[in-house]
Amino acid sequence: MTQFSQLGLSVELTRAVTDAGYSVATPVQAQAIPAILTGRDVLAGAQTGTGKTAGFTLPLLQRLAVRGNNSYSPARHPVRALILTPTRELAAQVEESVRTYGKYLPLRTMLIYGGVGMDPQVRALQRGVDILVATPGRLLDHVRQKTVNLSRVEIFVLDEADRMLDMGFIPDIRRIMALLPKERQNLLFSATFSDAIRHLADDFLRDPAQIQIARRNAPSDLVSHRIHPVTAERKRELLAHIISAGRWRQVLVFTRTKHGASRLAEQLARGGITATAIHGNKSQAQRTRALDQFKKGAVRVLVATDIAARGLDIDALPYVVNYDMPHVAEDYVHRIGRTGRAGTKGEAISLVAPEEKRLLIAVEKLLARRLDRHVVAGFEHAFAANDSGRAARRAFQ
Repeated sequence: MTQFSQLGLSVELTRAVTDAGYSVATPVQAQAIPAILTGRDVLAGAQTGTGKTAGFTLPLLQRLAVRGNNSYSPARHPVRALILTPTRELAAQVEESVRTYGKYLPLRTMLIYGGVGMDPQVRALQRGVDILVATPGRLLDHVRQKTVNLSRVEIFVLDEADRMLDMGFIPDIRRIMALLPKERQNLLFSATFSDAIRHLADDFLRDPAQIQIARRNAPSDLVSHRIHPVTAERKRELLAHIISAGRWRQVLVFTRTKHGASRLAEQLARGGITATAIHGNKSQAQRTRALDQFKKGAVRVLVATDIAARGLDIDALPYVVNYDMPHVAEDYVHRIGRTGRAGTKGEAISLVAPEEKRLLIAVEKLLARRLDRHVVAGFEHAFAANDSGRAARRAFQ
């Protein structure tokens, strides 16, 4: 085990880490922090929940603090570090991490994302910002309005690059990179490395230190997987049953569509199980409120779509449920990556209808293992011993 005190961090940063309750670095932190401190570019493969955010924020803060200052002059606080993230939620969590670890340093941090007014962000930029955490679309809005200056960026971080690719942000990222100084340190973090991501990395990383924490698309060993065969019509009933019977208090449920997420949350609430939904049609205020309610235990179930849930950081989340199987097998790993973190065990439960057989097979092929099947008592009649029933049973054998 590597202690944070062994990684060459300053007294101020080590103190902040201790205040946050940490003493032992995760594998990605133990490898990334020393490499970034030397000024090298870094290409890191690490799943969400491995501690990667602190892995780049801590050394980034240390490198900037060398020339940090307490001046009130905006001119003394140009944007020196830019961190790009794919979603509002992840941006907020990264910025919170920067504030947490940088609280003893004279550096200013700011968060920029869409869905909220531009004016408060413009005023904050005018007051001077050292570290800018942003989503690509809103940052380009500021670029077009000439309210942000990126010409003095020293460190550029591209977080969750694979999700950036999935969401179609790569052209925006290339436009942003064209505005940055040629001489800068670059850090790219991605859960997976497709050919497109490697091509992007080759374009702007210079002799990077390469860090690979988990094998490609590897789920946490702390997560147990279980399949509940069920007809599509009885999924909601089964979900309510297992939540109530197990007295589950904190459950993250994934649906395929925004409408499906809202409808399921409403149906669960009508049945006496407190639930709320988070998806792209919700305003930022609604999404923040829903996540806060879930974290505080005010609601038992958070129903989410894949894009809305990307980057959600929920401590000790015990249960993740795939209400709808993902169309892309890799998304199964991203979904269940919200549980089984930081040494705590978690459960990944999938409600699989017969027509989702091919999606289940794709997930099992990706994981190179067969997931345990368990028919819940009271739902056996969903696969009655007739021709269609026999076909349904074969789908799960």
